[in-house]
Amino acid sequence: MAATTFSIGSSVSFSPKASLLPQSKPSFALRFNSKFSLASFSGLKAVSCESETSFLSKESSAALRDTFAQKAHISDQRPQYGLQPQASFKVAILGASGGIGQPLALLVKMSPLVSALHLYDIANVKGVAADLGHCNTPSQVLDFTGASELANCLKGVNLVVIPAGVPRKPGMTRDDLFNINANIVKTLVEAVADNCPDAFIHIISNPVNSTVPIAAEVLKQKGVYDPKKLFGVTTLDVVRANTFVAQKKNLKLIDVDVPVVGGHAGITILPLLSKTKPTVNFTDEEVEELSVRIQNAGTEVVEAKAGAGSATLSMAYAAARFVESSLRALDGDGDVYECAYVESNLTELPFFASRIKLGRNGVEALISSEIQGLTEYEHKALESLKPELKASIEKGVAFAQKQAVAA
Repeated sequence: MAATTFSIGSSVSFSPKASLLPQSKPSFALRFNSKFSLASFSGLKAVSCESETSFLSKESSAALRDTFAQKAHISDQRPQYGLQPQASFKVAILGASGGIGQPLALLVKMSPLVSALHLYDIANVKGVAADLGHCNTPSQVLDFTGASELANCLKGVNLVVIPAGVPRKPGMTRDDLFNINANIVKTLVEAVADNCPDAFIHIISNPVNSTVPIAAEVLKQKGVYDPKKLFGVTTLDVVRANTFVAQKKNLKLIDVDVPVVGGHAGITILPLLSKTKPTVNFTDEEVEELSVRIQNAGTEVVEAKAGAGSATLSMAYAAARFVESSLRALDGDGDVYECAYVESNLTELPFFASRIKLGRNGVEALISSEIQGLTEYEHKALESLKPELKASIEKGVAFAQKQAVAA
């Protein structure tokens, strides 16, 4: 196999010395030219330490660089360098022909950790799969259409991403989406429970504050609930917070890391600006302005698209980042941290978004330190979001239990 070097810059262009895949027969393994050829594997792309674009925080990038340096050092003892990372995981995207599903599928197709990409939707998925199948990256793309093919889509899958559902339209609140998307999530999670109960489950379908509790109840009813493997994807809130803070303070984006806690709608989204890395001083006005913008960023996109859609591209990017982090954890990386909406005991609420440590079995730890020592503004905001988040959780649980009784 020809040597492969991932070297995709912020413009996602390839240098003459780097190619996404060797021109010879495809393989599910990647080999680096030298132990220095991959300075930092960051999300879906490799970037140098000096790059201003990264899925990861500066600390995570450094830790991941060290991991690869250790693997390269080990491989020095062999005739050839070690084949790391290896494409060995199967990922299913349920809702793959939608506005989020298509760009998400493309980004996941680019991951060197994915050996098979299963695309499911109720219609129009064959074309998406055929299109993606022409991309010369290692993963095999398979399409599945309609309820009769859902079980086959899920068999043997390691990670399931669920962006299925209807998007928000102008004037529509996340709560307006509830009845439609709640039923969709319930049906899909039932199939996951029956066919790949050990898989990581990433819920994107809104309202996430309610759909994750629905998924948990469905998994409980099926007797396969593992709270460590069920995630509400709130990565977009972090992506937005990092972007807006970097722009506001003229910082290198790769350096910025803002934890976002709470939920994934309106005031339940709480960026902890006081915990921003690197340490940044904000005026009260800046805190208010940034917090409100991060909370309302989804509406900002919906209004800008004027009825033509919601935040699909940025959501796909954020979801791909979380998929990649999960796959790294499954692959044995011991230093993977992300914010996500999970079952939690950090507050009195049964579900709560916070920074978590990911491992082979899912959530390894909830990082409690970040919701300690909050500013007065943040403490008040945290207390203010709890009633709304509690109501959303209870609404999801009540829906799932009502459906179970009706069945």
